Amino acid sequence: MNISNELLENLDKLHTTELGVVRIKKNLSLDTEDVVDWCRVKIESPNAVITRNGKNWYINVDGSIISVNAYSYTIITAHKEKLK
Repeated sequence: MNISNELLENLDKLHTTELGVVRIKKNLSLDTEDVVDWCRVKIESPNAVITRNGKNWYINVDGSIISVNAYSYTIITAHKEKLK
């Protein structure tokens, strides 16, 4: 199974902490109550680029980077992609 499929097949396990919600909303300037659902939709997006580096997945999509722990499916953080 390829790595991105592993994440996509386990999106039902995706979650974050209360502090994670606050951090993600602040970093991305989100105005949504359901941050986990927002991230899930972005991860499922056809233009999402999913890579795994060590214990985390990194999803690069629509100018944002979402970090997810590969074992617990916890959304660690998300931030806007830095312009090069």
